[in-house]
Amino acid sequence: MRLCITGGGTGGHLMIAQALLDSAKGHEVIFIGSTHGQDKKYFQNDTRFKNVYFLETTGVVNQNFFGKVKALFKIFKAFLESRKILKKHSIDATYSVGGFSAAPASFATLSKSIPLFIHEQNAVEGRLNTLLKPYARRFISAYDANSSIKGYPVQAIFSQTSRLRTSLKTIIFLGGSHGAKAINDLALSVSKELQKKDIKIIHQAGESDFLRVEKAYKDLGVEVQLYAFTKELASLIAKSDFAVSRAGASTLWELTTNGCPTFYVPYPYAAGDHQFYNAKFIVDNSLGWCERESKELKVKFLEILDSPLEEKSRALMAYVSKDVASQMIEDVLKVLSD
Repeated sequence: MRLCITGGGTGGHLMIAQALLDSAKGHEVIFIGSTHGQDKKYFQNDTRFKNVYFLETTGVVNQNFFGKVKALFKIFKAFLESRKILKKHSIDATYSVGGFSAAPASFATLSKSIPLFIHEQNAVEGRLNTLLKPYARRFISAYDANSSIKGYPVQAIFSQTSRLRTSLKTIIFLGGSHGAKAINDLALSVSKELQKKDIKIIHQAGESDFLRVEKAYKDLGVEVQLYAFTKELASLIAKSDFAVSRAGASTLWELTTNGCPTFYVPYPYAAGDHQFYNAKFIVDNSLGWCERESKELKVKFLEILDSPLEEKSRALMAYVSKDVASQMIEDVLKVLSD
């Protein structure tokens, strides 16, 4: 099979692309992304792809009238270029992982009658995915009851290190790569109480807020395993018994897959409030907790701190589908063979 993976812009989309690439061994795979966003950072030097292409595109949403016209013109030019790329590589199928980067290759795929497959990462559908959904051969979403594949594609390490949490010895606070001040402040406000309970703290504070948080911990006299940013997140989550995190889809499903009970604090300005609805899905299925940013955050956190972890952890491990990315690749092969 000759497969095109397209989409990106943000790390969440690109991590799905990476999981698909990991599961497409033995197949010829190309990537079509954008010169903007994080696409190049992820895949510019990834030799597992047959070829990678970064086209000049930008997002259309949140632009003024002239900005939208300019963005649409760039997408049209990239659409024409994508048609040439798909023809050059004799692509059999395209998998869109969403984001503005996916538009040119997805439309080019449909224009050439090549099967299009879509993965939606959030509980609130992106505008591009909503537009393309009726024309896709498959629309895969962990939140959609009608999805032919359940679950969310994450790196295999999260399922390989999955374990049942039975007692609370270590908490990880995930402020994200840029730093979530609400989560950082929550961690600092409860750190003395956690220390008294002999609960170890792991904290990814984000690069922009790292120095402030580092000084605050020193002033409090609290021992902490503190990071601005780390590539060892999988092993740190595996070590942790409980997490506090934003509700971006990739992190949410990595924590879920690993069986780590989590208290979610959604980013309040996410497009379509999608982080809240991501977390709401977890809460509605009795798999975790969610609280919006407010003055009551510390009170709510302390209330759930005494909740039985084993019940939630066991439910998470029972709920998650394993090898979702492999299922997605196998599904493409099945559709092509029909």
